[in-house]
Amino acid sequence: MSSSSAIERLPLEERFESLLGAIPDDGTSRELVRRAFEDASRLHAGQVRKSGESYVAHPLAVATLLQELQMDPATIAAGLLHDALEDTLLSTEELRRDYPEPVPSLVEGVTKIGRIHFDTSRDHQIENLRKIILAMARDIRVLIIKLCDRLHNMRTLGHLPEDRREAISRESVDIYAPLANRLGMVLIKSELEDLAMMWLHPVEYRRLADAIELKRRERDEFVQESIDTLRDYLKTVGYDRIEVSGRSKHFWSIHEKMIRTGLGFDEIFDLSALRIICDTKTECYGILGAIHGLWHAKPGRFKDYIGTPKANGYQSLHTAVVGCRGVVTEIQIRTREMHDVAEYGIAAHWMYKDGRTSAGSDKQLEWLRQLSEWIQDPGDSSSMLDTLKRDVFADVVLCFTPQGDVIELPAGATPIDFAFAIHTKVGERCVGARVNRRIVNLRTKLQHGDTVEII
Repeated sequence: MSSSSAIERLPLEERFESLLGAIPDDGTSRELVRRAFEDASRLHAGQVRKSGESYVAHPLAVATLLQELQMDPATIAAGLLHDALEDTLLSTEELRRDYPEPVPSLVEGVTKIGRIHFDTSRDHQIENLRKIILAMARDIRVLIIKLCDRLHNMRTLGHLPEDRREAISRESVDIYAPLANRLGMVLIKSELEDLAMMWLHPVEYRRLADAIELKRRERDEFVQESIDTLRDYLKTVGYDRIEVSGRSKHFWSIHEKMIRTGLGFDEIFDLSALRIICDTKTECYGILGAIHGLWHAKPGRFKDYIGTPKANGYQSLHTAVVGCRGVVTEIQIRTREMHDVAEYGIAAHWMYKDGRTSAGSDKQLEWLRQLSEWIQDPGDSSSMLDTLKRDVFADVVLCFTPQGDVIELPAGATPIDFAFAIHTKVGERCVGARVNRRIVNLRTKLQHGDTVEII
């Protein structure tokens, strides 16, 4: 989701015309979006962001992100108006009078989520997570707008004071990135995490950025050699209609892997990987067999997420082979529709104009419906936070400091990881830990909801 960054360098009117030009000219869609932009410009007139830029640049950027996700015109219009109820004199009655559904409901839903702030109180966290899940369940587009809102705010975080940057970054990795991941919106999840790392772990971020830049040319040459070799070979065995590309791992995932494995940057070889996109599921398996005929497969590194999709609807074949120059290379194989779902998650549901739902979207929506029904059950709420986080935040562990602050760690993390997550100096001085007031071994795996005190 990078094209919007280039657009934001243009004057406001040019940015809007670029957005409008990407919307279907069906007689009503462009008119709805144009009216929303004009109203947003009028309502936010005189308001400026911390950067000094006109405030309407923010809702316009959110709407552009929504268009990149190929969301429907009503959602884009709601993106343009998403701050109007909170920050201008616009009333709910006026919004409902001037705009057809679902625009008013979407704006109201985003406004409610926008008022949620995750403080250190466990009861507040339970209630706030409940509000977000319920807003999602009423219309998943509410959360998609909110995620785009958070992403643009994270992209422009440098103009805020340090304490606000850190608080917003922590909330992004604790709450919004895991929600984006659970809905399969990997592009948003990854960028939120990388941007948060810039402010939460600035030394590690700069060190990684410098190390990656130092080896960029060498890595790019290797990836291009691998792409050319693989594409040429697959063509000789009959696979002409394919796309082969390289992808780089995100900073946050590299950082997590270094913590999880104890490896240094120079010891991690899978910083880049190859991706093959084809037409059909049958071709995916055929291409897999062809690759294993070209390069030796690494035992234990094959995963079939087509036959058994991930909980968020993700589908691909994963394999690792001894590729060019004898380097172990990860390869993903998927169809074009699977690729849309892998990149955009639940948002891919709106990409198919012929009425079909995208692969995985039914599963995601069913999960959301079940979660909504469960969360409204007035039963025992004392275990709600643990259960909810275990379902939504499946790849992470959320623990508490003795002061009640939430620390997010990768699944399998130990008290040592917890100490370094607080601060590098805390990690370096750590000699012991109490988990839930009991002394534990520093190699103990932490669980959701543990309160950890570093000695």
